[in-house]
Amino acid sequence: MKRISILLLQAIVLLTGIVLLFLMIRLPQTEGRAKDLNLFQIYNDPFIVYVYVSSIPFFAALFKGFRLVGLIRQHKLYSSGAAAALKNIKYCAILLSVLIVGAGLIIVTSHPKEDDPAGFLALCMAATLVSVIIAIIAAKFEKKVSLKIHKC
Repeated sequence: MKRISILLLQAIVLLTGIVLLFLMIRLPQTEGRAKDLNLFQIYNDPFIVYVYVSSIPFFAALFKGFRLVGLIRQHKLYSSGAAAALKNIKYCAILLSVLIVGAGLIIVTSHPKEDDPAGFLALCMAATLVSVIIAIIAAKFEKKVSLKIHKC
């Protein structure tokens, strides 16, 4: 890969993390179930705390992806570090999909009867699907990298 492509990919991964962190901090204050709460009450809402705790595997996978792209830049794609990064990304994606399903179940069981959670549940299903696809892709690449390492 060309150096500029790799740097662009690292910049995209970094920008994704920054934008999502900003949205996680800003959106609870302006949207959704906590928009009428004060700053202290917003971050004591159990669902918002669940979302923040559930974002840890996402940011861990993002960090491992950033490091994996760095290994590619150093021409160390077929190394034990790359295999470990892919394995961690796979586990983080699986854990994230389980946590997203958990968030959907929390909303289904605790939402008011006059509220329709269909939009949120559709987002949960889409995010779970994306997370599972990422886990499958990471598993396939991990297998390829591990096979290449053991052949050498």
